[in-house]
Amino acid sequence: MSKILSLPVLKVEQPIGVFYIASIKAKDLVDISYSDVRRLAQDQRDVEKYLGIQRPVSPKRIRDIKLYIEGNDATFPTSVIISVDERCVEFESMPDDQGGDQLGRLIIKPYIPDADSGEESIPLSKVAKVLDGQHRIAAFMDENNNWCFDLSEKNFDINVSIFVGADISEQANIFATVNLAQTRVNKNLVYDLTELANTSSPYKTCHNVAVALDQEESSPLYKRIKRLGTATPGRKKEPLTQASFVESLVKFISPNPVQDRNILLESGRLKLATPNDLAKYPFRNLFISGKEIDMAEIIYNYFKAVEKKWPTSWADVERIGNLLPRSNAFKAFMVYLREDAYPNLVGHNYGRIPTTNEFSSCFDHIDLKDEDFTTRNFAPGSGGQSTFLKMLRGEITLQDMIE
Repeated sequence: MSKILSLPVLKVEQPIGVFYIASIKAKDLVDISYSDVRRLAQDQRDVEKYLGIQRPVSPKRIRDIKLYIEGNDATFPTSVIISVDERCVEFESMPDDQGGDQLGRLIIKPYIPDADSGEESIPLSKVAKVLDGQHRIAAFMDENNNWCFDLSEKNFDINVSIFVGADISEQANIFATVNLAQTRVNKNLVYDLTELANTSSPYKTCHNVAVALDQEESSPLYKRIKRLGTATPGRKKEPLTQASFVESLVKFISPNPVQDRNILLESGRLKLATPNDLAKYPFRNLFISGKEIDMAEIIYNYFKAVEKKWPTSWADVERIGNLLPRSNAFKAFMVYLREDAYPNLVGHNYGRIPTTNEFSSCFDHIDLKDEDFTTRNFAPGSGGQSTFLKMLRGEITLQDMIE
C-alpha cells in the first residue's frame, strides 16, 4: 500500500484564497518533494520555466545548511512553501470550540487514475512542488538526492505552508511575492519578478478566463470554480477546480505553453498559427491577438447550451453522484468542444463565436436525461469522464451501457 501522510493543519483564508499551515517531519517533506528538489539540481522548476528565469541551486549553501542542521540549536522558524495537486489531497474539517472550521487534517497521498483514463499517476515523490525552501529541503538529502540516513535520528520538524491546486499562474504569483520579501535573492531578479508574473502567457490567459467566468453573474460557471482547490469562503458548493479549468483550456491554445511564455519574454510576439495548427489548437490565434474576451464568450455560450440541455442536473451541484457539474464532466466537455463541437461549427473560420443555439445542436444526438447522471451510469473518477466523452461523441448510448 502506498504511503499516506495525515497532517494536523490550520486553514488560513487570505485574499488569494485558502492555504494550510502544518508541521511535517523533515523525512516526510523530502519524500513528497523529492522529484521537484532533484529537478532543481539539473533543470528549472515549472514555476521558473513559466517566469522565464532560473535560480540555480547553490551547493555551498546546501552544505552550509547541512552543517547547521547537525548543530544542537538548529532551527528553521520560517515556512517552507509547497504547492500540492488537488488530486493528491483531502481535507477533513474538525470544527473548533468556537464553531469554526479552521482546524482539520490534510491527507496527502499518491494519485492513481483509472486504467482507461489516459491520465498519468502521481507518485508520492511528485506530490509537492517547492515554491520556497528548496535549499533547506536539499540539505536533508545526500549527493544522490536521497535522504541522509546519518540524520535519520534527528528530531526535526519543518513548518510548511501548503497551497492546494494552485495553477501555474498562481504559483508564479506566490513565488514572486515570497521572493520580493527576501533580500538574499539577486536584486535584479527581485525587481523583475512581479512584472514576469504578470507577463502574458497561455496559462495566464486561461487563469484570467477562469476568473472572469467565475465572477460574471450571468455565466453558467458563476461561483462554481474553486480557487487553490479549496472552497471559497461564503460559497456553499464549487464543483470545479481552477486547475482543471486552466489545464483543459490551455490545450486549446498551445502545444508548449512554457516555450510560448519564453518567446513572449524575449521578443514580445508569437507568429500566427497556420490552419493545420488551428485544427489542433483552435484558440491559438485568439490568444496571440489578445482576445481573451472572445475565448470567454465561446466557453460561456457552450456551457449555456449545456445548462439548457440539462438544467436540473446542471443546477444541482450538491447531489451526490451527479457527474454533470463536476470536474470530470467538465474535462470531457472541454475535449469535446476542442476536438468536435467547435471545429464542426466553425469549419476553417477559427475565432468565430458560435451562439448558444448553435452549440445546442451539438448535443441533440445525446439521449441522456437529467435523472441519468448517477454513479450507476458514470463511475466516480476518470472512468466516468471517459464514458461520458464517448457519449458526447455518439460512440455509445445509455442503452448500450444498460445492455
